[in-house]
Amino acid sequence: MKPNEISLNTLLSDNKIAFSDEELGEDHIATSIDTPLRADAFELSDDEKIEKIQEHFREIMLTLGLDLNDDSLKGTPRRVAKMYVKEIFSGLNPENYPSATLFDNKYRYQEMLVERDIQFYSNCEHHFVPIMGKAHVAYISSGKVIGLSKLNRLVQHFAKRPQVQERMTVQIARELQRVLGTEDVAIVVDARHLCVSMRGIEDPTSSTVTSFYGGKFEEESKKQEFLKYLQL
Repeated sequence: MKPNEISLNTLLSDNKIAFSDEELGEDHIATSIDTPLRADAFELSDDEKIEKIQEHFREIMLTLGLDLNDDSLKGTPRRVAKMYVKEIFSGLNPENYPSATLFDNKYRYQEMLVERDIQFYSNCEHHFVPIMGKAHVAYISSGKVIGLSKLNRLVQHFAKRPQVQERMTVQIARELQRVLGTEDVAIVVDARHLCVSMRGIEDPTSSTVTSFYGGKFEEESKKQEFLKYLQL
């Protein structure tokens, strides 16, 4: 592990994310495992949300003093609105949940399966600027296996919403445990936060590491085997 990485081992307590006493940074607070959503979050259609966001973002740009009559800027409010709803925050909508087809473990493969270097892009919910990183996922089959691409799709689904890295790590792990029907799941997420690089402390070199170990991965030997594959 590089000297300037921050290692955060994510724990659970009464459906809350608990942190060590280590300083976690400005406005980096603990919340529930679930993404905070209002009860009426999906009453508007995607097209209605795009229209409303377009109006609000237009006002933001005008308030900043930008000239929306300029050819380069006049289409920006709608572009941003469509990007928010259809792309970078599409993971908020449960209708976009990726199907996770399972197969019988006909090979009787009993060792861990590791999918490394799953690239993802998310957004910090505190400042709405990007989080960029890689997720490393492992599981031990309890009789079923999942298509490899589905591991990537699950990571992408939970990344495509305003996030806190600790929460995202747990959300991916818990969903994999549910889908696979096993506690034997491990995840390490290594990411850079532009809210740290672009503003505040303006540190362009540090990264944040979060982890989750369930079932057999709580055993030190299995944990170390997994980490050895990652060369962390």
